[in-house]
Amino acid sequence: MSKGLYYKTKEEIELIRESSLLVGKALAEVAKVIKPGVSTLFLDKVAFEFINDNNAVPAFLNYNGFPNSLCISVNEAVVHGIPGKYELKDGDIVSVDCGVVKNGFFGDSAYTFAIGEVKAEVLKLLAITKESLYKAIDTAVVGKRLGDIGDAVQSLAEANGYGVVRELVGHGIGRDLHESPEVPNYGKRGSGMKLQEGLVIAIEPMINLGKRGVKQENDGWTIITSDRLPSAHFEHTVAVGKEKADILSSFEDIEEALKRI
Repeated sequence: MSKGLYYKTKEEIELIRESSLLVGKALAEVAKVIKPGVSTLFLDKVAFEFINDNNAVPAFLNYNGFPNSLCISVNEAVVHGIPGKYELKDGDIVSVDCGVVKNGFFGDSAYTFAIGEVKAEVLKLLAITKESLYKAIDTAVVGKRLGDIGDAVQSLAEANGYGVVRELVGHGIGRDLHESPEVPNYGKRGSGMKLQEGLVIAIEPMINLGKRGVKQENDGWTIITSDRLPSAHFEHTVAVGKEKADILSSFEDIEEALKRI
């Protein structure tokens, strides 16, 4: 359940930035070792150790009973996949979602990795999902509304024939991992809460290659596409700004690591 809505001071935003950048660095450590034959549990171990070595705590570990530090969701798994014995295969896509808490503030980010030779239509899904994230971020400015963020994601995804997951949403973030407001990936321009300076939100498009329907697996956590077609997921923690949004997390270290593989 989301905690209440509150606006952050500049000092608090800097603390959220510190946590969010650490998430990006943890995901970069994952990027260095992610390849066919590696188990999702091994990736989890890499992130757990890195986060602890940097004087932070994995935000997801034991959150509402979740058993691991990362949510790792492969192919038709949308989000909340539990790391385990599964070994990645050539052609897989893998959403890796990570959160940390440091100095009392949370950071949250996710990146979908392509493993080996991935089909062109699936690579396009990844590219459009990531593009939809940045289109949404472009609208996270003072005076815009939550519906503008949702519309930015929905319009691009649906124009490409993809399904936009509705049951799961982005969220406010700060002293708690999930705060108000909810940030849907669909909506109407000009509708919803007006965005103000000091609002910090996690924007996280979850876009399906097929239809938008999802269902929960028997493990009580993993969300998969109803048609079992692949799904992509990218997430940044963002502070609403006057002229432009301030992206507090970063993909730079991740993508630098991927170039070296």
